[in-house]
Amino acid sequence: MKKIFDRLSMDHARWRDVFSACLGKMICVQNTCAELVVRNEDWNVDLERGVILFDTREYPIQFIGSESKSSGTWLWGWENINQFPDSLIRLAGDTRKCGEVWQLEALTVDEFELNDIFNGHNLSIVACGLADGYCYYRCPHEVGAFFVGISDVPDEVFAPVDLPRFVSVVTQCIEQFVLDHRIFAEAFLLWNRTPYEADGDALIAHFAQDLRIEFERAGDDLRIASIATL
Repeated sequence: MKKIFDRLSMDHARWRDVFSACLGKMICVQNTCAELVVRNEDWNVDLERGVILFDTREYPIQFIGSESKSSGTWLWGWENINQFPDSLIRLAGDTRKCGEVWQLEALTVDEFELNDIFNGHNLSIVACGLADGYCYYRCPHEVGAFFVGISDVPDEVFAPVDLPRFVSVVTQCIEQFVLDHRIFAEAFLLWNRTPYEADGDALIAHFAQDLRIEFERAGDDLRIASIATL
């Protein structure tokens, strides 16, 4: 995913840009993870062994971080108050390294208040979005929840999506999240390995049928104005 970042015109020190670049990929990954990995089964985590189980199916995990109900804060896994082995917090540590290089505060501050923008889901989207081969899962408990990255899942979890699903995810994301629409759309197409080209303030994506994503100016931003097949 970091190679994709190098192809985008974006500010790596800006949370919205980084989140926008990770979102399309991770919504697809999480949707397929729910279908193929979770399957509506009960979960059980063995942190000593570093695995999560859904029914009898077992997958390696990385401890990303935790949400606290009592303090209303997020704590990154690298702070490691539970004294986990380094092997269990490698993903969190790699995320912090990116944050340090990019000077992105949300990925470098150990603990901060939760809100609609900075929460376990969005932070896990970025942590797993920056890496390769991870989906994530929220594990609730009495005083909050912790988030784990899951690896060694079926390759299909990371498979490209077709045109209808791409459009569905784009529509869902621009309605639900505050994004840079241009970064979001381009990063999503790059991850999906869909050839595309610019046409003024539009992108033409070459699925089985061509798709035109038209942008319009909204202050200093470009917003998706329309998305339609050609």
